[in-house]
Amino acid sequence: MYQVFKEITYLCMMFFFIHQSNAQDLIASKAQKINTNVVAWYRDFHQNPELSNREFRTSEIVARHLDSLGFEVRMKIAHTGVLGILRGNKDGPIIALRADMDALSIKEETDVPYASKVKAMYEGSEVGVMHACGHDAHTACLMGAAVLLAEMKSQLCGTVMFIFQPAEEGAPKGEEGGAALMINEGIFNELVPEAVFALHTDGRFDVGTLAVRANGMLAASDYLEIKVRGQQTHSAFPWDGIDPVVVASQIIIGLQLITSRHLDISVAPSLVSIGSIQGGVSPYIIPNEVTMKGTIRTFDKAIQEDFHHKIRQTVQRIAEASNATAIVQIKKDLPVTYNDKELLSQMRPALIKIVGEDNLLTAPVEMGSEDFPFFTQNSKGLYFYLGVRTPGKETIPQHSPYYYVDERSLVIGVKALTILTVDYLNNNH
Repeated sequence: MYQVFKEITYLCMMFFFIHQSNAQDLIASKAQKINTNVVAWYRDFHQNPELSNREFRTSEIVARHLDSLGFEVRMKIAHTGVLGILRGNKDGPIIALRADMDALSIKEETDVPYASKVKAMYEGSEVGVMHACGHDAHTACLMGAAVLLAEMKSQLCGTVMFIFQPAEEGAPKGEEGGAALMINEGIFNELVPEAVFALHTDGRFDVGTLAVRANGMLAASDYLEIKVRGQQTHSAFPWDGIDPVVVASQIIIGLQLITSRHLDISVAPSLVSIGSIQGGVSPYIIPNEVTMKGTIRTFDKAIQEDFHHKIRQTVQRIAEASNATAIVQIKKDLPVTYNDKELLSQMRPALIKIVGEDNLLTAPVEMGSEDFPFFTQNSKGLYFYLGVRTPGKETIPQHSPYYYVDERSLVIGVKALTILTVDYLNNNH
């Protein structure tokens, strides 16, 4: 009897794996068939980029597309965000797929025939606008995945939320936006996903590869502002005042000593960088005040809190030593982009099926940040890189005017989003 049970179990398992393999092959075939449309969407978005909270044209195209597929569609979430809902014909879990839509205030310098010539107003100045971070590819890939998953509706065990997010690059001054605003406006009030998936183009990795890592993928980002107040005097008589410029210089060195000498970097990496220093208008006058602005990056909550404490302590003591005063402002902006270890383990076979075991790479820890983790505060998250570099070409970093996406990567992105969705829903219902 036990032997019969083992044989039945084995046959059921074999049937399951054969079924899964056939489904993945079918998805790959269908992704290839719609690739011409995906490339056309990508080129159109690339040629017509829109800045954060101004993604009016992009969101209209996305909404019309989702509506044509029979989705429930909600618009104007967090200004220009779009939510599409696909309910499978069978009961099962809820998951979400996210793509960001906004571009950057960068003048494009690539030579592709669909290069952006768009200009727009940004903080009072006319600037060039470019998709220099791959959000055009993200949007096109998710639109492609929507086509394939709509065709598979009768086989889906659960519900898929398609989140097209504005303002990932940050809302304009004086405005709110991005993932945090979508959450605050209740995008998950009615439907709460068990898991949220997102891809991001990356020019460090060749076409045909995916890259991911468990646990911390991208750092938490905090805003830092330090005002150092001294006493204005003539530059020729610095002893008659208190020089905040010199104090600010000492503070910058002191901040770097925190990460190199006072934090345990074997636990998790951390850094602080000052990107802006402003004080005074004349070379002949020592000013009253200097303002410094920067960023703090961490991967561990305990280290983050200790780092903040040490920054405040260091700044105050250096200022006091020179009879100056200092005000420290720290604002937590973005949490760590964190990949659920169990979810990654569960989905790894699907990722391998997409690109092959040798082409599923371990992504490095990265000090950059993302607002994707706002979507995963109460859900498991899986965020991975889509390789877009043409093999043999140099790496072009994101936010460069020369950033490009090898279009052969788009079909892989469509397959990845679709296969991950089908695999998760049908294995967890």
